[in-house]
Amino acid sequence: MPMKSHRCFCFLATLVVFYFSRLSAVAQPEIIISVPDQRLVIMENGVLVGHYPVSTSKFGLGDEPSSYATPLGMLEVAAKVGEGAPLGAVFKSQHFTGEILPPNAPGRDPIVTRILHLRGPDAGTARAYDRGIYIHGTPEEAKIGHPASYGCIRMRSCDVVRVFDAAPVGTKIAIVDVPLRRALAEWAVQRMNQGRRFAAN
Repeated sequence: MPMKSHRCFCFLATLVVFYFSRLSAVAQPEIIISVPDQRLVIMENGVLVGHYPVSTSKFGLGDEPSSYATPLGMLEVAAKVGEGAPLGAVFKSQHFTGEILPPNAPGRDPIVTRILHLRGPDAGTARAYDRGIYIHGTPEEAKIGHPASYGCIRMRSCDVVRVFDAAPVGTKIAIVDVPLRRALAEWAVQRMNQGRRFAAN
């Protein structure tokens, strides 16, 4: 192969690898949780692919130690626990106890089914990992849609399985104190601006 053609091929190959690496980055899902609406959505490639009711903290918003509040801001999935466990599987200290509970089991409120352990990179979410802030299943499904947790984001067991399967470690999560409609509009503007910056480079 002539030297000029070889250089051209290498340049094109580099562009292709770069292009698809950018596509892979864009393809990773993102999660938005609206506290006022008590809703979680999954966005993938600019498309809403999942929409679920949740329950955030009954103690409000914040990230102070022992506050039992839900942190507000950007987080990411740091670890996942419970893959393959049955619906209603009870977890204690992130270990399956062997017990399985049905939805709305009277007098019971453990963590069940799946755990997505969250980490916060910002000042407002920096304590989330050490505080044990999760997205997880709850047997108290009758309370989903209303603030009822002790800081975590609770979900129905069938729903948390879908989120667990859709969100790999590293998935970005925004917990916002605005209605979902506004949060999605702001998310779309941010992605559009990111696309313009990428196109300009």
